[in-house]
Amino acid sequence: MRDAYHEELDSIGDGLVEMARLVGSAIGRATTAILDSDLKLAESVIEGDQKVDDLQHELEARAIALLARQQPVATDLRIVVTSLRMSADLERSGDLAQHVAKLARLRFPNRAIPHDLHATILEMGQLAQRLMAKAAEVIVTKDVDLALQLEQDDDAMDLLHRTLFQHLMDDRWKHGIETAVDVTLLGRYYERYADHAVAVAKRVVYLVTGEHADDLQQEIQPVAGVEGA
Repeated sequence: MRDAYHEELDSIGDGLVEMARLVGSAIGRATTAILDSDLKLAESVIEGDQKVDDLQHELEARAIALLARQQPVATDLRIVVTSLRMSADLERSGDLAQHVAKLARLRFPNRAIPHDLHATILEMGQLAQRLMAKAAEVIVTKDVDLALQLEQDDDAMDLLHRTLFQHLMDDRWKHGIETAVDVTLLGRYYERYADHAVAVAKRVVYLVTGEHADDLQQEIQPVAGVEGA
């Protein structure tokens, strides 16, 4: 019975990794769709989000059944509860990738992104994909140090987000209000996607240590300061 129980716990973890890989692929393909005005690719991202939703529902059902049957405590309880929260973060990430694809579909056959912002959006999409890949690795390895690094990596996304707004506020902006709204929404989608990847990593920290990532970082920083003195 215990072997079956732990196999079920492991299967929940496997499902989370699969979700992370799906939404990582989705944001990459959605970025290509928005930059290349690729309707077929956009449609595949939009339709593919159903698989992410189905996985989340399946994981929720497994977790709730496990809670009811086994009444886990201590670390096992943390695994189940934290997994439920991670699945919600990953499902929302899939929605955000779908939003990018829907904007590509909305503007087809035109390109939603002006040429002078192409490089910035491409970089945001690539960074979002890398962040989610690292979050998937954290789920597998339970590497706390790697998980804590994600928040630092997310600073690069915040910087790119600010870069978009600098373009929008520039007096030389010549692409009109509609495009400005599109760019504003896209920036928000990528920024929030990155936040969800960071949230997944933080939840792994809590799963492993029983401490919240922010509290753990505050404990580490004063020590680093003493060493550097």
